[in-house]
Amino acid sequence: MKLIAQPANDTAPLLKAIKQARETIEIVIFRFDQADIEHALEDAVERGVFVHALIACTNRGGAKNLRKLEMRFLEKGITVARTADDLARYHGKMMLIDGKELYLLTYNFTHLDTGSRTFGIVTKNRDVVHEASQLFDADIQRQPFTSRCDKLVVSPVNARQRLATFLKGAKRELLIYDINISDKEMLRILEDRCQAGVKIKIIGHVAGSKYVSARVLRRMRLHTRVIIRDSTQAFLGSQSLRKVELDARRETGIMVSNPKIVGALAAVFEDDWKASVSAGARAKRKQMINGHADRAAKKVAKIIEKKVAPAPVIRQVLKIIRDETKAEVDSLQAAQVVKGTLKKAVKKATTKIVERALAG
Repeated sequence: MKLIAQPANDTAPLLKAIKQARETIEIVIFRFDQADIEHALEDAVERGVFVHALIACTNRGGAKNLRKLEMRFLEKGITVARTADDLARYHGKMMLIDGKELYLLTYNFTHLDTGSRTFGIVTKNRDVVHEASQLFDADIQRQPFTSRCDKLVVSPVNARQRLATFLKGAKRELLIYDINISDKEMLRILEDRCQAGVKIKIIGHVAGSKYVSARVLRRMRLHTRVIIRDSTQAFLGSQSLRKVELDARRETGIMVSNPKIVGALAAVFEDDWKASVSAGARAKRKQMINGHADRAAKKVAKIIEKKVAPAPVIRQVLKIIRDETKAEVDSLQAAQVVKGTLKKAVKKATTKIVERALAG
């Protein structure tokens, strides 16, 4: 078993796996924009590997880019299937190599995600690989999936029960990465563990709890969902502790007990914890930065307004409009619009510069 840690590893582990495939590659895609992985899949087809892609029917950005991806894949000889529309989302991310090795990811095949804090697990465990293969086949054929392996966590099939049990089993400590913890049952379990003396650290966001809070990761974007229990076991997956992701979407995750991997995850978490801040502190800092930026922007805008004569710009605007439309334009009205637009643009640009300076 191996750990993929982002952003450190980038696409290298996946490219290596694709290049080493000899018979089959089965890949589940929710988002995709990495040309190097696309080219590697195309090269695999050329050397005789059967590549089968299961592509989500839609995502938040719509289906347009997914349909373009399907067409490109089909043109290159990649076999394509589309997920059903019976669930709110098909959000899992995994890849099977030669039916023997599983890449279970908490990130999409995108530059944004590989540049974020997120992880993946590589395993050759026969039971886990077989279970993932069965899930892939079931979703390809749009058939119900029955879980038989406790280590693979699949929403909405078994995720709620297995994650609830996992949380309840904590005796000393829970280290959690999660961008949106809001499920009432899961929050009750966390609050119960907290009151039982379990130390809980959360990086991400918690909604609707008086007893459990989270810190915000400042150094980079957070995308992963990870739970480390008592420094001995960990869960990594695509599902947050959120009702829709537990009960109404296809999400995939894995339970890990490998000491080296659990230790490595905990080490990264603790390092990120040191670099994180409470949500309240972040809000106050943002308010302070915005205040400085707003005051500076107003002063700069006034200086620009006095020093930069908009008259030549206005004359050029009027000429273009008259030439293109053959219509008469109110010069005073045009001057007001140009001045207002210039002032807004200057203020917006100054605000960004001040925000970056103070934040840095």
